[in-house]
Amino acid sequence: MESYTFTRSIPVEDQYDILVAGGGPAGSAAAISAARLGAKVLLVEATGCLGGMSTSGLVNTFGPMGDGTRTLIGGFTLELIEEMHARGFLGPEVTPQYWVTHYNRWIPFNPESLKRLLDEYCVIAGVDIRYFTRVVDADAEGHKVAGAIISNIEGLRYIRAKAFIDATGDAVLAAACGVPCKIAGRDWPFQPATVCSTYSGIDWDHPAYTTNRGTDAVREKVKTEYLPQANADGHFSHPDHFIAGMKKIGNVSGNLNGGHIYGLDGLSVKDLTEGMIRGRKLAVEYTEFYRKYVPGCERIELAATSPVMGVRDTRRIIGEFELTIADYSAGRQFPDQVAVYNRPADVHSTNASKEEYERFMQDMHGTGKLARGKSVGIPYSILVPKGSENLWVAGRCHSSDTKVHGSIRAQSAAFMMGQAAATAAVQAIATGAPACDLDTQELVESLRAQGSYLPQDTLSRTMTRSG
Repeated sequence: MESYTFTRSIPVEDQYDILVAGGGPAGSAAAISAARLGAKVLLVEATGCLGGMSTSGLVNTFGPMGDGTRTLIGGFTLELIEEMHARGFLGPEVTPQYWVTHYNRWIPFNPESLKRLLDEYCVIAGVDIRYFTRVVDADAEGHKVAGAIISNIEGLRYIRAKAFIDATGDAVLAAACGVPCKIAGRDWPFQPATVCSTYSGIDWDHPAYTTNRGTDAVREKVKTEYLPQANADGHFSHPDHFIAGMKKIGNVSGNLNGGHIYGLDGLSVKDLTEGMIRGRKLAVEYTEFYRKYVPGCERIELAATSPVMGVRDTRRIIGEFELTIADYSAGRQFPDQVAVYNRPADVHSTNASKEEYERFMQDMHGTGKLARGKSVGIPYSILVPKGSENLWVAGRCHSSDTKVHGSIRAQSAAFMMGQAAATAAVQAIATGAPACDLDTQELVESLRAQGSYLPQDTLSRTMTRSG
């Protein structure tokens, strides 16, 4: 490809303590947590709201928050879920047991309400938010970042900061800083993408839903009876063996995580463009599927499709440590863990074959998933690019293998990673220690003081490292 040299002098803004790139679950938690700890924070987000896939992506279910015997979340994440419940922002059937003792129970919520709550939290905490803004480049030398270049309707700006948190999901800032990354499509097969959608006109009072566990029973029949029948009838333009299902968010409304777009490269704008076109067509096919096959959906209407693509995996940093499926299977706990989690390895089928679907179902429901009462630790070191002085990541661009990534890429885990990265960044600024050599005992104690659930018996002043 022919190259063009682009040179321009751009305005330099006043220095921030922390710049957070990306306002999804990880970035929102990072920005709010850092500001509450007294940092001057700039949060840049490409869309017009916070929440990322929770809101713009219409993925309206938080991943499991308990291990079947107790809640595993704490700190900011627990505060958020309890506030959403108190305000009626969760699904109508959701009780606190969903996050206290339920095992592998997903928690539906109203995306529009979450947008407003995250706005409110940021304003109260004093976070400087820039919507419709992206990080497009970075000023980094070696393992230290001096600044980032942002772009929005006002043009380009250079932002100085003492610390940086990449919560873009795609490791955009980290890659711009030269951080080595592993990449989907090169280092492992692409997971399919999904354009989620919102529907109205659902009769949730239909007898199929009002019997004992009716909603869950219908959702199970969609997966085991109605979807296979539709595939056999040739209803869909390509067979799809799995559907996460319709989740109730209102009296007549629901959100659907359904429809796979295979072979999509989330780092290709061509693929993302063609995928959105394809996804909107699939949403119509699913509207017709629910209307034809599913009770209570005879008058269903497609209200909206998500304005952003639901991409499950793109770049992951090479961190100070890589969390592996062996760690997950053993329920390994770490002295420097900043969260604990229990969720199946949700690595979707990489093609439409029955074999890949069966592999996916084995991962989700087989003997390899963590048992009730167990959890895996999420160590601090998977949030730190190897050798980094003042850059952290949070969310799905962390350092893990594919199977573990399928578990801890969930929104509830991302919120916890965001709070941990923010607390580490504030600590690094205060002490002068680099990200790669932070006192992790002090970090864990600080997170515990903020209410995080960190049950490890032994602490260490040094992080877990590979090798």
